[in-house]
Amino acid sequence: MSKRNFEITAVWDEDAKVWYAESDIVGLHVEAETLDEFEKVAREFASELIVENHYAGEDISKSSLASLIPAIYLKTGGNDKQHC
Repeated sequence: MSKRNFEITAVWDEDAKVWYAESDIVGLHVEAETLDEFEKVAREFASELIVENHYAGEDISKSSLASLIPAIYLKTGGNDKQHC
């Protein structure tokens, strides 16, 4: 089984005054008033959702969680987008 990379992008909604998530992680929906809060929530739930929604039971039983879950990091993007 090959390791897969996932992306989370924090996008600023000027009308709602919140950061919201655009992501290829099934089930991840994040809204937060600050990037720090956004990152905390994304880190808390992303790994669990990756395992639950992107790997078959046999993949999980044959691999360690460390090998299944990619690192999640914050990468600075443009003024209105941040990548996690």
